[in-house]
Amino acid sequence: MGIKVLVVDDSALVRGALTELLLSDPEIEEVVTAQDPYIAATKMRSFVPDVITLDVEMPRMDGLTFLRKIMSQHPLPVVMCSSLTRENTDTAFKALEYGAVEIIQKPMMGVKKFLDESRILICDVVKAAARVKVARRRATATAPPPKLSADAVLPRARPATHAMSETTDRLIAVGASTGGTEALKTFLTALPVDCHGLVVVQHMPEHFTASFAARLDELCRIQVREAAHGDRILRGQALIAPGNRHLIVKRSGAMYHVELNDGPLVSRHRPSVDVLFRSVARYAGANAIGVIMTGMGDDGAKGLKEMKEAGARTIAQDEATCVVYGMPKVAVELGGVDQVLPLEAIAPAVAGG
Repeated sequence: MGIKVLVVDDSALVRGALTELLLSDPEIEEVVTAQDPYIAATKMRSFVPDVITLDVEMPRMDGLTFLRKIMSQHPLPVVMCSSLTRENTDTAFKALEYGAVEIIQKPMMGVKKFLDESRILICDVVKAAARVKVARRRATATAPPPKLSADAVLPRARPATHAMSETTDRLIAVGASTGGTEALKTFLTALPVDCHGLVVVQHMPEHFTASFAARLDELCRIQVREAAHGDRILRGQALIAPGNRHLIVKRSGAMYHVELNDGPLVSRHRPSVDVLFRSVARYAGANAIGVIMTGMGDDGAKGLKEMKEAGARTIAQDEATCVVYGMPKVAVELGGVDQVLPLEAIAPAVAGG
């Protein structure tokens, strides 16, 4: 049985676009729309959705208020749908704290590339959300849209093991998706101020990552900020990949730095964890620690194996503490994981590594 979705948004254009995008996926069976939370509540008397997509700003009741009512009265997986304003992004992050599963960017009308990529990303987020609370479904016979590997951005090469011996600087590379915003908060707030430099890919829409990094920076002992092209990777600092840009680690002499790349979706994502992990395998080798956290799909699994083959230490979040045990599960199955740890144990493990 397919996934049923309730789209709540005051814009008729957005409701129509989301309906069309969602119904293009064979795993999504039905989409019902409502222009505000009051109408949504009425429709939910006869229609029980597997997932709700919820606008942040609406005239009669805002999305955050409706989310809190849902979570207190009849909990369901909720995906926040936000436009790109600072106020909206702040509200969307509060929604994650109140129990929303994920954030998606409102579809932009008339931009074919954006709409094509939005179809993949939005459908994947909704399907991941359905898996969080709804009983696991059998895979359908329909093949998923083709996805590119990290080769599309960074061809694979043997790590320069001799060069790696010339520096003792270490770095930590982290990848996460669905449920990752809260998992990263738990992980990063537990790190000591002098920990190894970190590079992080969290699947998140463009422009949301700057607000996400700023919120984490207020909570953490280490510095957290959105990565910029050419930034050095320094102790006591975490660089978050900007939404819609791949993050690649490079090395110049004994120092590591990052580059941003606008290449195609890799493993159905941009930024892609596979791209980050491959670059770390190539340029840091055994001087790196790789961590793969909660998330739907398999992005990062192959890259983590490449890191392990290059001599890096690799860690996966365990099933019990994952919101969606997808990415870590595939990484374990591929043989790319040295340790499987609960979320709370990952920071102590990498801090002493």
